[in-house]
Amino acid sequence: MSVQWVRYRSSDGHVGMGVLRDDQLIPVSAAELPPITSLRDVMRHESVLRYWLTTVNDQPAFLGAWELLAPVDQPEKIICVGLNYRAHALETGKQPPSEPVIFGKLPSALIGPGDPIILPKLSEQVDYEAELVVVIGKTCCQVSEADALDHVFGYCCGHDVSSRDWQYHHSGGQWLLGKSFDTFAPVGPYVVARESVPNPEALRIQMHLNDQTMQDSSTSDLIFSIPYLISYLSHIFTFKPGDLIFTGTPSGVGVARDPQRFLKPGDQCTVEIESLGRLSNPVIAHDSSAAIAWRETHQ
Repeated sequence: MSVQWVRYRSSDGHVGMGVLRDDQLIPVSAAELPPITSLRDVMRHESVLRYWLTTVNDQPAFLGAWELLAPVDQPEKIICVGLNYRAHALETGKQPPSEPVIFGKLPSALIGPGDPIILPKLSEQVDYEAELVVVIGKTCCQVSEADALDHVFGYCCGHDVSSRDWQYHHSGGQWLLGKSFDTFAPVGPYVVARESVPNPEALRIQMHLNDQTMQDSSTSDLIFSIPYLISYLSHIFTFKPGDLIFTGTPSGVGVARDPQRFLKPGDQCTVEIESLGRLSNPVIAHDSSAAIAWRETHQ
């Protein structure tokens, strides 16, 4: 059984964790455990919850209304890998890199499925990037490639929304700022447990923009493997449970097209990755009523 961990909010405002069974929510309910409200709580009590998972088919489904939230909340680090698909590197006019190109997103950019991507007032070239995201499950420092996957909790869909004018042109290039506007890091709709994804580097990955497929590739085109990236990075800093790695995007991004295609209000972006589901987010203007409402609730 594929284990799909979700973080949800019920109609009464309760935030909890659960798993999906045939699109039904099964909330976590394990004896002698404190409230399980985040994925890090799941990681802390993983041994007990592994047994609970064997009983999921006998557990009652949640009967009330609920909405999906970002499955990971408040990660310490969001690490991103640039130019990590061969075809994408070539479409940008660059040779595939000889070592990983690393940058980051601020955690405040994180949003979940269905949340709006807000086009910032300060950018006119906002681009889409479908990505497979690795969710770290155990503290990880100076690990070998052979042991790297033992520190992974699971995988999910991610969208590395990118302001190209900030990334390439402002003050000589501002990657961190261009990648970290509010709402520029959608993830979800759930995290699939590592054991449920035998080979994360053999998955079809797509970006659908409205009714058009803009990116359609496979994670087999990754230049640097997931174990290599974890090992490489863990020799520089220590990963903590809940940290995220955006592993790169395939070819087909808007900035490389002729004519170029940037996001505009009314667009709907859907990242689809084999075995990991579909992550959909609408695109709205910075001065729309929905954007104003979002900012008010997140201040």
